[in-house]
Amino acid sequence: SLLAAMETFNKGYGKCDCGRCKCDEGWFGDACQYPTNCDLTKKKSNQMCKNSQDIICSNAGTCHCGRCKCDNSDGNGLVYGKFCECDDRECIDDETEEICGGHGKCYCGNCYCQAGWHGDKCEFQCDITPWESKRRCTSPDGKVCSNRGICVCGECSCHDVDPTGDWGDIHGDTCECDERDCRAVYDRYSDDFCSGHGQCNCGRCDCKVGWYGKKCEHPRSCPLSTEESIRKCQGSATLPCSGRGKCECGKCTCYPPGDSKVYGKTCECDDRRCEDLDGVVCGGHGTCSCGRCVCEKGWFGTLCQHPRKCNLTEEQSNSLCESADGILCSGKGSCHCGKCLCSAEEWYISGEFCDCDDRDCDKHDGLICTGNGICSCGNCECWDGWNGNACEIWLGTEYP
Repeated sequence: SLLAAMETFNKGYGKCDCGRCKCDEGWFGDACQYPTNCDLTKKKSNQMCKNSQDIICSNAGTCHCGRCKCDNSDGNGLVYGKFCECDDRECIDDETEEICGGHGKCYCGNCYCQAGWHGDKCEFQCDITPWESKRRCTSPDGKVCSNRGICVCGECSCHDVDPTGDWGDIHGDTCECDERDCRAVYDRYSDDFCSGHGQCNCGRCDCKVGWYGKKCEHPRSCPLSTEESIRKCQGSATLPCSGRGKCECGKCTCYPPGDSKVYGKTCECDDRRCEDLDGVVCGGHGTCSCGRCVCEKGWFGTLCQHPRKCNLTEEQSNSLCESADGILCSGKGSCHCGKCLCSAEEWYISGEFCDCDDRDCDKHDGLICTGNGICSCGNCECWDGWNGNACEIWLGTEYP
């Protein structure tokens, strides 16, 4: 209330007159905060004025009886703080002479830019909208840069960047990975990840066979040898659990956890393979059986995407199959009803005009896109919950 405010003022050493302090005798300063006579020794006074680096008033002011009086030569009060540690002159744009270029607010010498602007002085404008920038920076848990970084024009700058230029403990497109979660005791300089019994993947421990726990700290007893366990999990597949699960004592736990699309004794069935990039199962013209499409009568193709009958002339059909250089299906396939059927002998040829090489997609554990996404013209398009160039990182919280 006004009365309380007046009482507070009355406890000071002056009176407020039209927005300025009229100081009582023996006091001076904008807020009557400095006594004219000081009962402190100069040494004690200076000690009270030192900042954390032991510099008196940050070399930006003078010490009066244990209190800093900041330099204010131009009268605009841009240097302030208990130890004159804040210098808002750092925020002034050299060209426009405006604080933060007129596109942000200055706090203690640092510019905090409005949405759509960035740079030390908020001098650069983003070429995307603030909404699009925020969308690109939003992590799977819905937080901007996982609350562990700042978003600049749609790209996250994570708070922990290794000075050598490698990533630090926090990384990922949206700072979603925090390797500190893999350490039994967090120590910036220790490499004690996952108790030495696992690999740290985006802040989550993937334990070696025979170990479990959030930090792989618990040994798991199993009557089988490691070789026997892996042999049981592999079956006739090339990798244990077909590369889509975790092998524990001869049994597979398929992932992602709780998702019924990956199943089978050795996780050999992956019904996600029946879906296109839009999530449509078998093109709407078939059913999925253990990761393969069984097409309805009149349709064929890996995703039942081609009709057997065609109401186009050969000329019309071929014109739709020509790539920009005028070659039919890039010379690597045949044309059927306006769509390219890529050569089956060369499994890696794909794309609308058979112009893509799936060997360009990243591999992990010998699998293209780790089996957790679709190879789309040389780039991995990951299924929900997976991230990384080869879709090798599981972002979910539960993990088998």
